Amino acid sequence: MPKERPDLAPLALLGAVALLAWPLIGSGSTWATLTLAGLAMGLIVFIIASGLTLVFGLMDVLNFGHGLFIALGAFVATSVLGAGGWLFDWSISPSVLANLGAVAIACTVGMAVAAGVGLAFERVLVRPVYGLHLKQILITMGGMIVGEELLKMQYGSQLVPLPMPESLRGSFVLGDVAVERFRVLAMLVGVAVLLGLLWVLNRTKVGLLIRAGVQDREMVESLGYRIRRLFVGTFVVGSALAGLGGVLWGLYQQGVTPRIGHEVNVLLFIVIIIGGLGSTAGCLVGALLVGLVANYTGFLAPKAALFSNIALMVLVLLWRPEGLYPVARRAG
Repeated sequence: MPKERPDLAPLALLGAVALLAWPLIGSGSTWATLTLAGLAMGLIVFIIASGLTLVFGLMDVLNFGHGLFIALGAFVATSVLGAGGWLFDWSISPSVLANLGAVAIACTVGMAVAAGVGLAFERVLVRPVYGLHLKQILITMGGMIVGEELLKMQYGSQLVPLPMPESLRGSFVLGDVAVERFRVLAMLVGVAVLLGLLWVLNRTKVGLLIRAGVQDREMVESLGYRIRRLFVGTFVVGSALAGLGGVLWGLYQQGVTPRIGHEVNVLLFIVIIIGGLGSTAGCLVGALLVGLVANYTGFLAPKAALFSNIALMVLVLLWRPEGLYPVARRAG
């Protein structure tokens, strides 16, 4: 059978937004700086949202408690990087390798903690409500609220500083274009997460079994495969990605509060609605669009930046009501 042609219209939209902003901004160097900053922000949002879209796309679970895992990752980073001793020395050292090592350890621990809590979250709260979307929304949102209160008990309700490691501060200057060092790191991590997800889902047996289980769970189970374990693993991976994104988002904001996950949650759902529920490619394009529009609008009309993402979502849905890359409806 002939292969379907790839849908390039969403990518064209991404390019059109960037090109239309150029004459409005005026300065080419300012436009390039804002564009790179927007892409970096978009890739951080993609890392966080990829876990959410993975859980919905493969498990059909609306997890409104996703913000809890973001907050866990961010607070673990404050504990790890500010714990004192040798690791704290790594984070304030001028050595690039030492700083990257400290951030890598913080990301690893944040992902591990988020994954462990995600496992308990799935078993206690999500498992009883598979297939019941309204109950999923209510119980997962309740779980996030309880988690936030527990974080307040441990860390307090005030802003907890999360300073950037020494060598990740400042910018790379290319001519008149300045690119923050941390944003470059965030872009590299975002691209790595994207490539890893695409490889696992499209090139491995595990990805094939998960996609097959979504389409016809009973048939796959009849062949002797334990789909429940695969789905639990998917939820854990989604939680770990949220933890990784939480670490990066906390460093990006250079501060963490217990409501950080709640605040980012709204942005995540805007992204996955724009991209198409359950679509990894749509999640990427949606996150990049949100990052670019937020940066351009913040520069051109700061007061409009507060609702720019909602306006973007409305315009995209008027064009494509099911999102940029709608996922085919499940059989049965």
